[in-house]
Amino acid sequence: MKSVVKRVIVKRFRSFPSDAVEFNNPVFLVGRNGAGKSNFVDLFSFVAEAMLSPLQAVFDRRGGISTVRNRSSGRSYPPNLGLAFELGEMNEGTSGGRFAFEIRALPGYGFEVIREQCLVRYAGGDRWWFDRQKEFRTNAEGLKPSVEASALSLPVIGGDERFAPLLRALSAMRVYSIEPAKLREMQDPDGGAVLRRDGGNAASVLQEIARSDPETKARVQEILESIVPNTVSVKPKKHGNKLSLEFTQEWASGKKLLFEAFNMSDGTLRALGLLMAVFQSPRPSVLVLEEPEATIHPGALGAVLDLIRHASRSMQVIVTTHSPEVLDAQWIEDQHLRIVVWQEGASHVACPNEASRLAMTEHLMGAGELLRSNAMQPAPLFTDPHELQAGSLFEVLG
Repeated sequence: MKSVVKRVIVKRFRSFPSDAVEFNNPVFLVGRNGAGKSNFVDLFSFVAEAMLSPLQAVFDRRGGISTVRNRSSGRSYPPNLGLAFELGEMNEGTSGGRFAFEIRALPGYGFEVIREQCLVRYAGGDRWWFDRQKEFRTNAEGLKPSVEASALSLPVIGGDERFAPLLRALSAMRVYSIEPAKLREMQDPDGGAVLRRDGGNAASVLQEIARSDPETKARVQEILESIVPNTVSVKPKKHGNKLSLEFTQEWASGKKLLFEAFNMSDGTLRALGLLMAVFQSPRPSVLVLEEPEATIHPGALGAVLDLIRHASRSMQVIVTTHSPEVLDAQWIEDQHLRIVVWQEGASHVACPNEASRLAMTEHLMGAGELLRSNAMQPAPLFTDPHELQAGSLFEVLG
C-alpha cells in the first residue's frame, strides 16, 4: 500500500525544533537511546487524539503545552508549536490532502490556535479547503463553524462529507508500545474496536475479532504458533465481569495444556499484542510499532517481520527498533530506513547517507550489518533549526 502520510513538517514539537520528514511504507526508525524516536512517533498520537478529544486534554495527558513545545529559540524565531501532515490517497474517492496548524503558548499554561489549514483533493478534481487565521475562509459553501481559540476546527468540520476522509485518516493513526504486564492482568471488557496503546484490552479485541471474522481469528492463531511454537490457540476467558486470555499448547503426542495469561512469557504476550494491533477492525490508517522485537526470541523475528510486511499491504507501517536482527530482512532497502539523531541539543530525522545507501544497493552490506558495525550514518543535516519559517507549515489556498 502507498503511504497515507507522505510527509510531515515539524515545528517545535518536543525535542524537534524543526524538521521535514518524507515516508515510504514501511519505514524503520533507528537511532541511539535518547535520540528522539519516541518523541517523533508521539506526533502521530498527538494529532490522532486531537481529532477526538479537546486540545487541552491532549496537552494535559502529556504534562501541558510547556512539556510538548520545544523551547529552544532564536531571537527572530517565534516559539510556536506547529505540525503539517501531507497525505496521499485516503480512500478510493480522494487523491490527497493536507492538514496543518500552529499553536502559540500563553501565560499561565494557556494556548491558542493562531492558524489552521485543511485541504482535501478528490479524484474527480474537486478541491475543498479552509484556512482559519484571524478569520475563517473556505471554498466549501455552508461552513460557518464557531470554534474557541483553544480548539481545532477540523474535529467539528470533519462531520461534513467533504472533509470527512481527512478526519478519518488522521483520527485512525495508532501508536503501540505493547506492555506484556497489561495483557497479563485481568481486563475490563469493552467494545474491542480499538486496541489500547499498551495492549491492555487485548482480550476484548480478540473477542471482537472472533465474533466478527472467524477467518481472521484463525489467521491470528496460525501466526502466533509460528512465533510461539506449540501454542495452537488463544481465546478470551470470562472471570465474572473481567476478561483474561487463555492459551492452549499442544505436543505431537496430542497432549494439551491450558495456560492463562499470567503464566505466559513476555514474548508470547507481546506477540499477541502485535497481532491485535495489526488485525483489529477497523484497521488503523497509520500503524506505529515501538520496538516490536523486545522480549521476542531472535528465531521468531522472521515471523514478526512477515507480520509487519503483511500489515504494510493494507495500512502504513512505521517501526522503531534497535535490533540489527529486525533489519536483517532481505526485503528492507535504504528507502525503508530513517535515522533519528540527537545533535547540538536537538533531534532530527534523516535518510541514510550515500555510503550507507551504496552498501545496501550494491549488496555489500545489509541494513542489519550496517547497524551492527555502527556504519549506518545519516545524511548531512543542512537545515538550520531556525530556518523553518511559519509559512512552511501552510500553503496558499484560494
